[in-house]
Amino acid sequence: MTYEHVLFERRDQVAVLTLNRPERRNAYNLATVDEVHRVCDELEADLTARVLILTGAGPAFCAGLDMGEGVEGWPEAVGKVQARYRLQRRLASMVLRLRDIPQPVIAAVHGPAVGGGLALVAAADLRIADTTARFNAAFIRLALSGGDDGASWFLPRLVGPTLAAEILYTGRFVEAEEAARIGLVNRVVEEGRHLEAAEELAGQILQNSPFGIRMTKELLNYTLDAPALRQAMEMENRTQTLCMMTEDFDEAIRAYGERRPADFRDR
Repeated sequence: MTYEHVLFERRDQVAVLTLNRPERRNAYNLATVDEVHRVCDELEADLTARVLILTGAGPAFCAGLDMGEGVEGWPEAVGKVQARYRLQRRLASMVLRLRDIPQPVIAAVHGPAVGGGLALVAAADLRIADTTARFNAAFIRLALSGGDDGASWFLPRLVGPTLAAEILYTGRFVEAEEAARIGLVNRVVEEGRHLEAAEELAGQILQNSPFGIRMTKELLNYTLDAPALRQAMEMENRTQTLCMMTEDFDEAIRAYGERRPADFRDR
């Protein structure tokens, strides 16, 4: 499948999705969103790809929505309010789609990740930044709400409600080292090593059973929304029971007893 606004490649069990509009600092438009959905459809249908790395081409991770293309219009005569609402929902759907695929998503960030770019970073399961990375909620500087594409949900869970409020209210830039200190990213690496470090992290994930990883992502998505401890634990109980019925679980027990690496077959 060919793409115009993204690059999609397989590196054995790791897939790499690169936002590929460097001349626009990887700002996305509706066509980009549609292509990300198509990539996610591919990944959902192909479980041999076990981890997805999300990154950007050129000097930036993502400059958010491409304001140069304007925010006018859904290509249907539905009136201004409906058109804007349908457009907003379609743009935001990219975040939900990345959360829903079975593969853990690692954001490999360099340069600016602003507006919708910040939201994409926050929506990833794991985040690696190099020293050039910087983040801000650009929406508030455009007379919009500071929360967009899930940012108002993800940020309080990553950095706490007080820091999230500061970031969203002020629109100030968070540099790489601060991002690591407050929990916005997992770690900071040397300039240019963001993709390499993401691949190293993916390699650590690949040492575990495929089904166990997929179920863990599903569980984390659920428990972030769970209203109470008992509901979260019930989902944990369900997930562990499913995993215990797999052949990979039997193999893991044998490997543990024989003090050798497990040979997982996703069965």
